[in-house]
Amino acid sequence: MHFSIPETEVRSDENGSTYVAYNIHVNGVLHCRVRYSQLLGLHEQIKKEYGNNVVPAFPPKKIFTLTPAEVDQRREQLEKYMQAVRQDPILGSSEMFNSFLRKAQQETQQIPTEEVQLEIYLFNGQKVKVNILTSDQTEDVLEAVASKLDLPDELVGYFSLFLVQERGDGGCTYVRKLQEFELPYVSITSLHSPDYRIVLRKSYWDTSYDSDVMDDRVGLNLLYAQTVSDIERGWILVNKEQHRQLKSLQEKGSKKEFIRLAQTLKYYGYIKFDPCITDFPEKGCHVIVGAGNNELNFHVKLPSDQMKEGSFKVTRMRCWRVTSSQVPVANGTANPSSSSKCDVKLELAFEYLMSKDRLQWVTITSPQAIMMSICLQSMVDELMVKKSGGSIKKMQKKRLNGSFQRSDSQQAVKSPPLLDSPDPSREQVVKLSTKLSSVSLRGLSSSNSASDISGNDFHGNYAFEGIGDDDL
Repeated sequence: MHFSIPETEVRSDENGSTYVAYNIHVNGVLHCRVRYSQLLGLHEQIKKEYGNNVVPAFPPKKIFTLTPAEVDQRREQLEKYMQAVRQDPILGSSEMFNSFLRKAQQETQQIPTEEVQLEIYLFNGQKVKVNILTSDQTEDVLEAVASKLDLPDELVGYFSLFLVQERGDGGCTYVRKLQEFELPYVSITSLHSPDYRIVLRKSYWDTSYDSDVMDDRVGLNLLYAQTVSDIERGWILVNKEQHRQLKSLQEKGSKKEFIRLAQTLKYYGYIKFDPCITDFPEKGCHVIVGAGNNELNFHVKLPSDQMKEGSFKVTRMRCWRVTSSQVPVANGTANPSSSSKCDVKLELAFEYLMSKDRLQWVTITSPQAIMMSICLQSMVDELMVKKSGGSIKKMQKKRLNGSFQRSDSQQAVKSPPLLDSPDPSREQVVKLSTKLSSVSLRGLSSSNSASDISGNDFHGNYAFEGIGDDDL
């Protein structure tokens, strides 16, 4: 998650005294307004709990009233401080930090603690109404939904709550996975738009976990509803014969067989993102990105209008980062310089092992860049936990809720053998270590003989078994 403090406000307290409020944004959206003294209090608590050596530097107090330039300097320093705390694997996931942000969010939106009813959507359009407190955190709401659905406790960790924006064309945009530092009711209410929904969706990538979920009646129904929705949205590719088979299974009520057939289809279990821009294979290319099967899949439209497809395996990404910048908005005027408002431009860049000795940066410019980063991090987490013999429940506890950027000690990733890039002829979901192939970007055509435009054979002896906890 990306924390920023792009702006300040001069506000008045209940006594009429003015103060400077620092607006903390998460993924470019206002999360809360806080005073310097509140952040200083948080800093002192963290320092007391974890010691001076762990806590990042905090901007010092000033005796005299700050000038506008000094206020802006403090804003930048506080922004760096919040980012440093959030990126720290201990501090960023601490209850002390998360509870501070939850309380500040509730105070900013001026929503009192009271019992309310919150609607959570399933992917078949069904609404689940749960009775919660406005101050309930994400985990509390997820457990309330699971209880209402009679989903067993041992399966709760297989699902997460996502903030989704419904589009006019019937599609949907994944905004983010709801985090432990926010209050779902406050988050959805503060958007003041009926287009946003909180949706329950599976939170794992490895399709072998489907068997655990399908052993339970409620889990089976949830996974079935999501699979049907993904097919209807075009996220999973289905040809005429496969569609006929799926329809026949649907009519028979054979949900397990329906899911097992869907598992063999292209892009099963992927999350698709809105069209955006990439610099691969050349600058200014339009691309549709999908995340799944431990990869980012690209459908690229070249400047020549030729369509290409390719995949980037997470295990060949040495590191990645998300960067943001402020882009002026003209506010409806012809003169952009008169604007007092800015949009946030987000970019995801990853360094990729194209061949044995060649690394290359690939950049995606998208409002969903942070959601893509969270997907990558969760794929790595899942691979590492499974490698160490852990379970999804253990993984859910250890995850850093989609850290914004890995530290230097976590960046190097030894690469296992690659899977094939997506191929229309592929029918089985191939596991990570079963195939070797080159990374390629293939032309989209009705035939299966599309040519590679970057046939970079990888001859290194990296193996999945070689990945250790120190490599990520």
